[in-house]
Amino acid sequence: MTFTEMLRSAEQTNASMLCVGLDPEPTKFPGAFKGDAARIFDFCAAIVDATADLAIAFKPQIAYFAAHRAEAQLEQLIAHIRRAAPQVPVILDAKRGDIGSTAEQYAIEAFERYGADAVTLSPFMGFDSVQPYLKHHGKGAFLLCRTSNPGGDDLQAQRLASVDGQPLLYEHVARLAQGPWNLNGQLGLVVGATYPAEIERVRAVAPTLPLLIPGVGAQGGDAVATVKAGWRPDAPIVVNSSRAILYASSGSDFATAARREAQKTRDVLQAAKSGL
Repeated sequence: MTFTEMLRSAEQTNASMLCVGLDPEPTKFPGAFKGDAARIFDFCAAIVDATADLAIAFKPQIAYFAAHRAEAQLEQLIAHIRRAAPQVPVILDAKRGDIGSTAEQYAIEAFERYGADAVTLSPFMGFDSVQPYLKHHGKGAFLLCRTSNPGGDDLQAQRLASVDGQPLLYEHVARLAQGPWNLNGQLGLVVGATYPAEIERVRAVAPTLPLLIPGVGAQGGDAVATVKAGWRPDAPIVVNSSRAILYASSGSDFATAARREAQKTRDVLQAAKSGL
């Protein structure tokens, strides 16, 4: 299946819009794992096993692995997800953004080395920084559009001079992703849950694209407002929560607590959808 087909299948099979973010910080690990970067795989695999039937996607953040020289553990983890949750796609959160042969190498890293189903990209170097990823059949790419951090205003909320009015930069990115850049039908957009009004504007510009929405949970994004703004029957949303799930408990029950938190968040999202 293509990435978007996997996403729709996981949404139906697991009745979920919840993406479980895998951002391992050894200093926050529970019990005997605490401070031990060699246990990154063990910690993350336990979270995957506890939430495999609750997630629409898993999203490992590459920096949390690379900072601890744990790239091999990331490869091991994605292989584990393939076995434990074959129905759930993997989004590699790498936010790459480069051109030409360098982008080709990053695409190989994401899709061949790690075996991810999709990757996050920065589109601000233009289409030739995105195109190499589209050559990998069936793989997806989420372009940064309206991110959840306050500094996103510095660029993303700036108005452009344009023949079709003065769109904000993030609206222009959404139009490109919905239209001429979407050569393989596998593009999506990253839009932060901390800006539900902007989610709604992006959805109006890009009515059929999947949206990856971080910021629910520890960052304070409103899950119900997020679903109302972004979910449509023919356009899935992937609502990410990382820290609130990973570190729901500092004790030996961390996996059970993670499952409980994931189930609570998934159910809130589903209830919001039912109310539409």
